Amino acid sequence: MPRPPSAEVPAPAATDVAEIDRNLNRMAHLANHAREHGRLRELAGIPLERSAVVLLRQIADSEPLRPGELANLLAVEASHITRQVQRLQDAGYVTRVPDPVDRRAQRIRLTAAGEEAVGRIRAVKCRSMRMALEDWSPQELRRLAAFVDRMVDDLLAYAIASDGGRETAVPHRTP
Repeated sequence: MPRPPSAEVPAPAATDVAEIDRNLNRMAHLANHAREHGRLRELAGIPLERSAVVLLRQIADSEPLRPGELANLLAVEASHITRQVQRLQDAGYVTRVPDPVDRRAQRIRLTAAGEEAVGRIRAVKCRSMRMALEDWSPQELRRLAAFVDRMVDDLLAYAIASDGGRETAVPHRTP
């Protein structure tokens, strides 16, 4: 169960957690850096802005969702999602489908072109990561994957618990 926000963390753990946080920030900066996105866009052949790629990947990792749900997951304004969805729809990457619960509402899902684009983006990202981690053994990679998976699940559970049960982050997708 996640600790309440006011709970004290023992000093040695606090140092380790601070180092993890520092490195997560470094990774986020690297992943969101304009040059990295430009390289990814060029290698994948996908002419999209960074925010559109993030949205496209989120749609791929979710069941079809309403635009407002996507905005909540990505912690952005709904109007931003509406504009991005329209651009992605105009480019042929997403389509709107009726909400099975409320026919007046719509959900967003990938088209075949969107699925192909996400596949190409992921292939380029995975190829880059494999090259960067080529000196790691298969056992080290498995351990890292397990720890990262556990960390993300725990951070998500804590974020949801701290926010009164509302999802405040991108959920884990089981392959």
